[in-house]
Amino acid sequence: MRAVVFIALLLAAVCAAQSNPADAEDSHLRSLLEEAGSGPFEFIRAIEKHLEKFPDSPRRAEMERSLVKAAIETKDDDRILRYGERVIAQGDDDPQTLERVIRVLLSRDNKDRATRALRYSREYEDAVRMIEKEKPTRRGDQVLWRGEVDRGFGRAFVFQARALSTLGRHEEAASAAAAGYERDPSAETAREAALTLMRTGKEMEAVERFADAFVIWDPRNTDAAHAEDRKRMGELYRKLRGSEAGLGDLILQAYDRTAALLEKRREAIRRLDSNAGLEDPMQFTLSSLNGEDLALSSLRGKVVVFDFWATWCGPCRVQHPQYEAVKKKFGERGDLVFLSVNTDEDPNMVAGFLERNGWDKSIYFEDGLSRLLRVSSIPTTIIANRRGEIVSRIVGFDPGRFTEILSERIREALGE
Repeated sequence: MRAVVFIALLLAAVCAAQSNPADAEDSHLRSLLEEAGSGPFEFIRAIEKHLEKFPDSPRRAEMERSLVKAAIETKDDDRILRYGERVIAQGDDDPQTLERVIRVLLSRDNKDRATRALRYSREYEDAVRMIEKEKPTRRGDQVLWRGEVDRGFGRAFVFQARALSTLGRHEEAASAAAAGYERDPSAETAREAALTLMRTGKEMEAVERFADAFVIWDPRNTDAAHAEDRKRMGELYRKLRGSEAGLGDLILQAYDRTAALLEKRREAIRRLDSNAGLEDPMQFTLSSLNGEDLALSSLRGKVVVFDFWATWCGPCRVQHPQYEAVKKKFGERGDLVFLSVNTDEDPNMVAGFLERNGWDKSIYFEDGLSRLLRVSSIPTTIIANRRGEIVSRIVGFDPGRFTEILSERIREALGE
């Protein structure tokens, strides 16, 4: 969350205050927020000052949730803990709040803090399990969902391992760390597994896990953490073997081991979504309302017009008859294809919409294509030429000139 979010919070609070300007609390809050400006530090001071004067405010819980978000933005650990634990106690299981509170608690080697962190990390695990049950219906969203879930479980088990280690429950910590690595094989989870293995006296296994952390390509890993993994691995290996002779072979084994593991995971993702990892839009396969998939590679050599729309999009409805008029103008020809691409969150909404509005049911679902093509608003019309290159993008539409503009762009792509 960035400063723009605080502006939104600010405006929301002001609007709430303005709903009853005669009320003393609302007037006080409105005055403080108007003075505060839009920065997160000023926002925190204004809300805290208001709560000092009105400790029993009916909006206190809402304000404290806002204070947590502001404290996260400003990296204020004391306030993250102060307000975060209050918000959690109110039954708020927001994963971001839980994660940041846990990280602050575990930043100090303290058994009381570790006990609280362990409790919250199990709540965090429960929150991830709830997300896991909410598998998205759109195929293009399922890879992101799977990644979010696996990373969430990885974090939950790493937090539990750290808390359990501080509490001296090292065998349980090692089991938790191993579970984290199994769900999310990353540098962080491998590192945590190594540390817990060291504490249980399994030092050679710890070296192997440090080697895994060292060789795994992980965009979340930092250069400093990577260097520290190398240092710990070397120190522990020299302690056990007297020198680093043979360490290179162990690192190569770790590379082969983790490469095979990550390829297995990539294969599972490809089964979940055949479009995962593709960078060429014309290699995508789109699912359709009638259940038949369309491989866009089969359209090579043709000009393709993509119409991105949604059932909830008012301008899409206005544009539709003009889009259909353009299709009719060009008629049936073998070198031009019009694709209606639906972007609804819930594909189950589409069939009824088409039926009610009398639209052609020959539509396809975006299945991640809109993300690759960076379609950020709809309606958007994109044209690919015969070589599969994107040559035109029309964002929104001009009701008075849309048919003219689209027709001209199509003729350019056809080379006419």
